[in-house]
Formats: sequence, C-alpha cells, structure tokens
Amino acid sequence: MAHAVEIHAIEAVDVFKAFSMRAHCLFLDSANSSHPMGRYSYVMADPVSFLTAKNGIITQDSAEAQRTISCDDPFLFLQDHLKTFKTASLSDHNLPPFTGGAAGFFGYDLGRALEKIPETALDNPAMPDMAIGIYDQVFAYDHLQKKGWFISHKEDFDAAYEEFLNQLAAKPIIKPYAGFHPQWQSNFSQAAYEAQVQRVIDYILAGDIFQANLSQKFESPLTPDFDIASYYLRLRAINPAPFGGYFDAGTIKLCSASPERFLQVHANGSVETCPIKGTRPHGKNEAEDMKIKDELLANQKERAENMMIVDLLRNDLSRTCTPDSVIVTALCELQSFASVHHLVSSIEGELQNNKTAIDLLRDCFPGGSITGAPKIRAMEIIEELEPNRRGAYCGAMGFIGFNGVMDTNILIRTVIFEANRMSFQVGGGIVADSNLAEEYQETLDKAAAIFRSFLPV
Repeated sequence: MAHAVEIHAIEAVDVFKAFSMRAHCLFLDSANSSHPMGRYSYVMADPVSFLTAKNGIITQDSAEAQRTISCDDPFLFLQDHLKTFKTASLSDHNLPPFTGGAAGFFGYDLGRALEKIPETALDNPAMPDMAIGIYDQVFAYDHLQKKGWFISHKEDFDAAYEEFLNQLAAKPIIKPYAGFHPQWQSNFSQAAYEAQVQRVIDYILAGDIFQANLSQKFESPLTPDFDIASYYLRLRAINPAPFGGYFDAGTIKLCSASPERFLQVHANGSVETCPIKGTRPHGKNEAEDMKIKDELLANQKERAENMMIVDLLRNDLSRTCTPDSVIVTALCELQSFASVHHLVSSIEGELQNNKTAIDLLRDCFPGGSITGAPKIRAMEIIEELEPNRRGAYCGAMGFIGFNGVMDTNILIRTVIFEANRMSFQVGGGIVADSNLAEEYQETLDKAAAIFRSFLPV
C-alpha cells in the first residue's frame, strides 16, 4: 500500500546530502527553481531493481539475483518490466507528479536500437547505453509550495519511514568542495573542429540534411579521492539549472546542469517538449547584456535553426499523439540561465489512448535538438565526424512514474565521471550559413561554466 507523509523544514538538497552515498542515489534537481519549468525536485536511492543496457544485453540487479537478458529494444523491455510492479495509486492530488517508478538515464546511443547507424566512432565499454532504477520510494519537493513528502510503496511504510528519518539524522558529511585543476584535453583542435563544421555545411549544400549538431569532448584525468557529490553541490551553486541532477549509475556517475526539457507527460496524457536552439553568453554589464539578448532574438540564422527542430519535433510527437493535437505554443522565446541566454520553443500534444510515456520517449529518441534534421541522416553524419561515441551525452535523464507520468531532460552541460577520468561534451547546431569560428566559440561559451565549476571556491 502506497503512503506519503509531508515533511517540513527540509529541502531536497538536504536529503541528497544524507543519501548521496546510498546505492544508485539519484537527485533530479531543479536547482534553478525560479525558472518556470523548475518546480519539483526528487531524491531516491536503493532501487528494488536496477537495469543497465549495453550493445543488446540488459543486466538486471535486484536483491534476489543478477541476470542478463539479450534484448534488441531496451525501451520495450523497460515498459514490460515496469508493468511487473503492482503499486497502489495515491489519493493526495497535492503531491508532486512523480511518486515512484523508473528513473535514471537513456544514453544517446540507444538510438542504435531503433535505427541502423554506422559504427565508426570510438565506443567506451564502461558507458551503459541505459541505466534505470525502479525506485519504490522517493523524497519529492515542491519549490513553489515549499513542501516535501516522503513517499513509499513498501509493504511496511512505518519501517521505511523510520529508516528514512534515521538516515537523515545520521547526517553523512559531504566536505565543502576544495577545488581541482583538471588537465582538459579536447578530441578536436580548433582547426579540426572548424574543418568538421565545414563538412557539415558541405553535406547541407549537397542536400543531405538541413542541420546537424556537432560536438567536441573535453576529458581530464581524475584523482581517486575526488568527491563527486561535493563537486555536484558546487556545480549547482555556480550554474543552477531547472533540469540538473546527480546520478550514481554504477560504472559511471553523472553531474548535470541541463537547462533543457526533452519530454514531459502529465497524468492526463498531455505532452510537452521544449527544444533549445540559439545561444549567447551573458554580457559584462546590463547594457551589454540587453544588446546581446536583442541580437539573439533578431538573429535569423538562430531562429531558422530553432524552427527546423520545432518542425522535426512536431513530426516526432505526431507518431504517438492524437491527430491535430500537436501545436506550437511558444516559438523562439528568449530564456536566460545562469551562464547563457537561449532561444526556447514549446510544442504540446495529447497521447493517443493506447500509447504510454515510454512509447513517446521511444518514438522521439534521441531528441531532435541535439541531432539535426532529418534526424537519421544527421545521426549518420555525427557518427562519421565525431571521433567518440556520445554515450550519456545528448541522451535523456529523468523519470517515468508508476502512475504513467514522465519528465526528462536533454543531457547537456553534463560531466561524466569514471574511476580515473572525467569528461563532458559541448556542441551546437550547424546550418548552411554557419560561421566556422563562431560555431567553435559557441561550444566554448557553453563549456565556460563547467570549466569554472572545478576551480577552487
């Protein structure tokens, strides 16, 4: 039987500090809670089942055993697996949308389960294509109401709640972030990146595509004693984002400051996606900042780039939504974030009666804003021009509830940690009139906050 209890005077970040060392801790963090899309945060750990997918093999870990399953389509496997958990609905309609279910990340390379993409870029064997926990309890926080709830589907709610309170009371210590000086190396020189931008333009002029997203990867060695949870607290302070998050996915850990919603599904079946295309850094003062924002709003190249992706996503949503329900509700709207300004659009729709949130995710994956258009040809070109597989980068992180709701981000502005190294990627959409040097500089503008986040306070 599912229960929820309201908890006062404690926020999601406090719960994260207490649970960061628990197995597969996941913090879906609206660190920029003033943003219209940053209302809820969630903390969870110790999933009852944990799934990882890699190259057609799914590994399932649970309290009973570990097993491996050959699987061509991890999305459909997850859909069936989620159905095996019989949970009761909660009658309190004031609760945040997610009250337990599947949560974690879907890597960009899951697109290979859906489409035949060449295999030329270098793969990372330690990087799962998907890492998802089934969480039967969660701490949910509503930033608007300033309320939190402990929610559990366990049979003995009182025991679960007591264990939760004991973990909070233990107050594990996360030391203040001490700073680190990474030795960043990119997989592109500036000249090499600009040469690949030109190759994208050549493909556009040849009629292959209208647009493709091209990224570069920064990588650095990592010391064994680096405190990743401490670093995440530093990242969210310096670059708060409405779709940030921390995730212990086993072989890797993620720290994300993503500004971009990928797909949201409400309990009533309404759907929203909010692609970002168009980026400028903040100005040095108010006057310069206003000039930059006006230029971005008026920039025809950036607006065209955004509208191409809007058209792609309208088509993607139409595969799962009812006819004529898919509409554009905002086009090239200026939104400001901690480090940059973006042009953001919104497309809405209504799920068909026989479709689920996972059907929608599968039909739209990976997000068009980080592939290009047409999507499949753009993905083929990305595979050809980028030296490394993307892994988690440009995939999605978020939740799919027992109750059918979903909210996911686009995994950008995301640092990926392994045992002895860390990396992140930054990119941008290339169109016919892209300027080579400006496209390279845009990647550095997006990387600036992450570079800064590692330095001593």
